[in-house]
Amino acid sequence: MSGSGFVIRVRALVRKETRQMLRDRSTLLVGLMLPLVLILLFGYGLSFDVRDAPVAVVIDDPAPVARDAVAGLAGSPYLAPVYPADMAGATALMRAHQVDAIVHLPLDFARRRAMGDAQIQIILNGTDTTSATIIEGYLDSAIAEESLHDADRAGPAGEPGAITIVPRMWFNDANESTWYLVPGLLVLIMTLIGAFLTSLLIAREWERGTLEALFVTPVRPIEIVIAKVAPYMVIGAIDIGVCLLSARFIFHVPIRGSLALIVLTSLLYLAVSLLQGLWISGMTRNQFAASQVALLASFMPATMLSGFIFDLRNAPLVVQWISQILPATHFMAVIKTLFLAGTVWSAVIKACAVLSLYIVVLGFLTLRTLRKRLD
Repeated sequence: MSGSGFVIRVRALVRKETRQMLRDRSTLLVGLMLPLVLILLFGYGLSFDVRDAPVAVVIDDPAPVARDAVAGLAGSPYLAPVYPADMAGATALMRAHQVDAIVHLPLDFARRRAMGDAQIQIILNGTDTTSATIIEGYLDSAIAEESLHDADRAGPAGEPGAITIVPRMWFNDANESTWYLVPGLLVLIMTLIGAFLTSLLIAREWERGTLEALFVTPVRPIEIVIAKVAPYMVIGAIDIGVCLLSARFIFHVPIRGSLALIVLTSLLYLAVSLLQGLWISGMTRNQFAASQVALLASFMPATMLSGFIFDLRNAPLVVQWISQILPATHFMAVIKTLFLAGTVWSAVIKACAVLSLYIVVLGFLTLRTLRKRLD
């Protein structure tokens, strides 16, 4: 009987919340703190510079001229070369996102350079087209500068042959910025549907006095939370479908990973966002304050500090630490990996574990704000 009573109460609450959600079109206000936050985020957190970008250098030709051709990479402040044994090792590093590019010198490099048609292949990680283009420019510059030094040392009589750089983009063959941006928009939409909208729900109940009325009924806090979350989970699930269809058929973004894992991680992050909004709403008990806190604590960080706009490795160390606290950062990383690189289980397991932990913590905090006590 207890179980059936739970179901009946939850069904009634869900019906009430759904009707209330459909009727209420409250406008979310922007507070006076927003300009200050924007200035701080743009001034200290936003950077399009790339420094110490990890680059795998594979030299198949043991001749000294091959090593000399890429010697300039080690002297660049923008590049951090590593030297795997072969292309298989470099490919594994690229797939694990441990390097941003691969510089490959083939076995016949010295012979072809003596003939004047040597080639160096550059393979770039195209999941972030902005960083990939910048890194390509650094690599071109470092290799060209070393070639000029070789020419100066050799003199007119012994000038070495020209080197042709052959770039190639991995994970984003078309070099389209939409391939990088559209998966990230899924993060922002889930944040908007979640924390930004549900932040008003409990606060509105407190302001109207309806939550006190619920407290005198047999309804439990967990039933209130389920009822608040359920309608927005449905809205969020629909939005996930719309985002995936738009990404595939409108923007032609490839989906190289498991579609089921994309949906699973998206639903986990949606649950995190919903619980975050409810917790904020229960803590503030004021719609205006809740909207401001939700804006500053969820949507703005998800936009600026999750890796949506720029590579977080280029940000100051403090900003990097703050970004790792945000659930949006972990969801952003895994959703881009699933879209563009494929199913990388290490990234999926890590993201699901972090998001599940956030669900437990935020669920506990939200329930504490709904304990049956009147202040």
